[in-house]
Amino acid sequence: MKRFLLLLLLFSGYLMAGLIELTPKDVERLQQEGVVIIDIRTEPEWKQTGIIKGSKLITFFDIYGRYNVEKFMNEFSKYVPTKDTKFILVCRTGSRTKVVGDFLSNQLGYKNAMHLKGGIYAWLREHKPVVRH
Repeated sequence: MKRFLLLLLLFSGYLMAGLIELTPKDVERLQQEGVVIIDIRTEPEWKQTGIIKGSKLITFFDIYGRYNVEKFMNEFSKYVPTKDTKFILVCRTGSRTKVVGDFLSNQLGYKNAMHLKGGIYAWLREHKPVVRH
């Protein structure tokens, strides 16, 4: 069953395009408007690069690539209470957020799913500030 869910996660993005890609400048603007940023990386990654100030830290895939959708969704729903709530996902390069964001928008019906294209590395390349975790 888990293998099926992973395949569904990986290929759901190709079925419909519900996830919006953002630049670091877009993220800054939306953050100022109060849009929540959810960093789905692992704790070692947060420590390695720092995080975007104000980000909510909710790991999706652990360091072995395992995931617990129910656990993630329990935390996620604290910050994204409705399917209309805007949110931005961040990971290291944008690959994991693409998979998770497509799953949330295409499979679960979230209407305002966005992600930082290029992940935290894109943020850092543009010399945007981070805070140490």
